[in-house]
Amino acid sequence: MYALPPVTKALLIALAVAYVAQMLAPDIAIFYFALWPLGEHVIGNGPDGLPFSVGFLPWQILSYGLLHGSVGHLFFNALAIFMFGGSLEQTWGSRRFLAYFLVCVAGAGLVQLVVVTSGITGQGIYPTVGASGGIFGLLLAYGMLFPNRQIMLLIPPIPMKARTFVIVFGTIELLMGVFNTASGVAHFAHLGGMLFGWLVIRYWRGQPPFRPRGPRLVR
Repeated sequence: MYALPPVTKALLIALAVAYVAQMLAPDIAIFYFALWPLGEHVIGNGPDGLPFSVGFLPWQILSYGLLHGSVGHLFFNALAIFMFGGSLEQTWGSRRFLAYFLVCVAGAGLVQLVVVTSGITGQGIYPTVGASGGIFGLLLAYGMLFPNRQIMLLIPPIPMKARTFVIVFGTIELLMGVFNTASGVAHFAHLGGMLFGWLVIRYWRGQPPFRPRGPRLVR
């Protein structure tokens, strides 16, 4: 039986525990741990009847990745971690894999902050939840490290090489973000996760735009 590496397993457990906590205390989870745009935004009335405001808090740049909008949202993100996380962790080691995933989540959050705060999407002020930015970072890494491995899509069930999969999904996300389709989906956060993942891998490899880091080769 295939045994998941420790960090991959821990991430799956953390997502499940966070979702249960979110269901038990939804207001606290969204107000304080979802990713809010910069500045304060009136949400509603608190227990004392006065307007309740919340805005960006520093830990939200990572904590938003533990929250999800639905069971389906959680399931597909967890499935992606299960499918791709183990191979990457076995290749890189647990510390490097965890660092990579967290950078992708934080990078996706930073891009989302810029997009939502600036009002580029025209969708107003809203919180962002989900580990999808980190997931897209994992997809990019998988395509770069194992470009010729076959991936079977769920919908539709079409096999394709990992490199092709990454290119297709990256292009779709870019087009959907530019043309503001599928309202409620953080397309630019997904692209941000891929961008920061690409930068991390290029840094580890000592490739432009970074200087060479010596003879050590990193996949």
